[in-house]
Amino acid sequence: MKKSIHPTYHSNATITCSCGAVLTTGSTQAEMTTEICSACHPFYTGKKKMIDTTGRVDRFKKLAEKSAVKKDAAKAKPAKVAKEKIEKKVEKK
Repeated sequence: MKKSIHPTYHSNATITCSCGAVLTTGSTQAEMTTEICSACHPFYTGKKKMIDTTGRVDRFKKLAEKSAVKKDAAKAKPAKVAKEKIEKKVEKK
């Protein structure tokens, strides 16, 4: 290896999670922070969390309802026009 081009290696680097867990590992950085770790991640803890911060599910449901209403209105409109034409023909006779 070439000298003076590699970063310094810290064998006791600490990783601090937002949940409070502290892990010790080897790294080129002495201290690191993370938002989630194996102590608080739902995959490792077995706890499932449903987070819908932006309301995507509700937005999708509203969009689906609007689409269904438009589809029903589009189906009903030709039938209504045809019914009116038939009624006009009957009135003329």
